[in-house]
Amino acid sequence: QIQLVESGGDSVQAGGSLRLSCVLYGYTFDDFVMAWFRQAPGNEREGVASIDGDDRTRYADSVKGRFTISRDNAKNTLYLQMNSLKPEDTAMYYCATSATLLRPDLQRNEYRYWGQGTQVTVNS
Repeated sequence: QIQLVESGGDSVQAGGSLRLSCVLYGYTFDDFVMAWFRQAPGNEREGVASIDGDDRTRYADSVKGRFTISRDNAKNTLYLQMNSLKPEDTAMYYCATSATLLRPDLQRNEYRYWGQGTQVTVNS
């Protein structure tokens, strides 16, 4: 059974940086498309960044140039480096994988497996 476990969320000042991690258990994720989503209170869950097995990536416009998604297949781990954080980045961040997608995608309904989330709070 596939299980995703996120970590790295914290409370930081605007302009600061954080790195989120997500470990996939139960399968080797070399070929899986992986993604980060986020959800702020009262908002829909939105795609932030996605990466496929060939390291092709896709980003939401709101995070381009500030966030970087990467993966370490040897560790079955997905990362999200977040720089120049803004208060509007405050949200619960979720890791997800579909196990069937072939290229990066930011559509929530394409993903079947989800982690429990890690909270990111950016203070102004």
